[in-house]
Amino acid sequence: MKKFAENMYRWHPSPPFFYGWVVLGAASIGALIATSVAQTVFGGVQDLIAGEIGWDRKTIALAATLGTWASGLTMPFIGKLVDRFGPRWMMLFASLLVGTGIIYFSGSQSIWQFFVGYIVVRAIAGPNLQNLIPRTIAVNFFEKKRNFAMGITSLNRIIGESINIQIITAIATTYSWRTAYKAIGFVSIPLSLPIFLLIRHKPEDVGQLPDGDLPGSKDSINTKPSETTWPILKIMSVPSFWFIMCGEFVAVTSTSMVLFQVVPFLTDGGISQNAAAGALTLGNVLGGLSVPVWGYFTDRFTTKKIAICALGMAIVPTILFTVINIPAYGFILVVIWTTTTSLIFVLGSMILGTVFDRASFGTVTGMTGPTRTAAMGLGPSVGAFTVAWVDSYQPIFIATAIGYFLVIFLYYKVTTGSSQR
Repeated sequence: MKKFAENMYRWHPSPPFFYGWVVLGAASIGALIATSVAQTVFGGVQDLIAGEIGWDRKTIALAATLGTWASGLTMPFIGKLVDRFGPRWMMLFASLLVGTGIIYFSGSQSIWQFFVGYIVVRAIAGPNLQNLIPRTIAVNFFEKKRNFAMGITSLNRIIGESINIQIITAIATTYSWRTAYKAIGFVSIPLSLPIFLLIRHKPEDVGQLPDGDLPGSKDSINTKPSETTWPILKIMSVPSFWFIMCGEFVAVTSTSMVLFQVVPFLTDGGISQNAAAGALTLGNVLGGLSVPVWGYFTDRFTTKKIAICALGMAIVPTILFTVINIPAYGFILVVIWTTTTSLIFVLGSMILGTVFDRASFGTVTGMTGPTRTAAMGLGPSVGAFTVAWVDSYQPIFIATAIGYFLVIFLYYKVTTGSSQR
């Protein structure tokens, strides 16, 4: 029995292609589990939860905020742990705990049970299954196609969100949100097995090199021969680290503020709940498909310039929100805006990957994690309270457009390996 367990632990498939694509596929299973409690999903189904329990949107937004902040507080520790021990066991335990936690909070009968259950689940799911660890895996396995691989991790997240929004909406409108989340929890637990079997820390664990290069080949010579983990004080001494962290905070706050409100924006404007959720889902899918394409271009051109271009494109639909006729054009504009802004959540990580090597990426991402997730949590609450206070969505659209202009300036100040070319 012991030998069987050891063989199972060491086993991995031997595909005729680079194993990095296998781990990205396995990471998509973790993303599917984690995104059931992601902000985008909660924003899309918040009215279904609030309507049954009798809470208002601000309460749901507060739960999303606190859960996101809790995940941010764990990121520095998770970043150090994944650089040291690898992602395999961490993702296994995370998927088991998230599945169990979802079942728990789906049965909550009081506000404190709901908040505690959701916050704990979100704190585990976000960094372990949705962002920090999957992006670290992408950086570890890929060198020349690093941003493309990170784009795929973002695509995994977005597809997971889109699937979960539709599943939860369909089950909740027929039965209840509790039934929907309970079903997701029970499905999540067995999905931890393929994650454990397939995930690896680095390509060297399966006898390969980054990008699938062969030892001694011309391409392998161009990879970095020795990479050391930067100490935290050295990382903090790099000015670009601060420009990226501040830019990411503003970008994510601005985007999440609007993202959490687009479904209520459409429903308040006369569009049905299902159609509004459909607009968010379609925009998420199209955005997810576009992120690897953006990653492909950033691998071949200047990452910083591509980031600035993407942010400039996001400003236009954000401003159009202030003047459109919602019943006529609201659906298509939400699709366009969501598609355009999907890249923003991974832009900071892409730029970090051009400043710091793969041995330090988990640590660096963990250090920026608290501000990134603080922004993810701050955005929905600021948006919800602003809309409730002024009874208008206009201020959040204007503030978001201004925020994007500020981010363009901050990213322009970054000095990266690719920006030197």
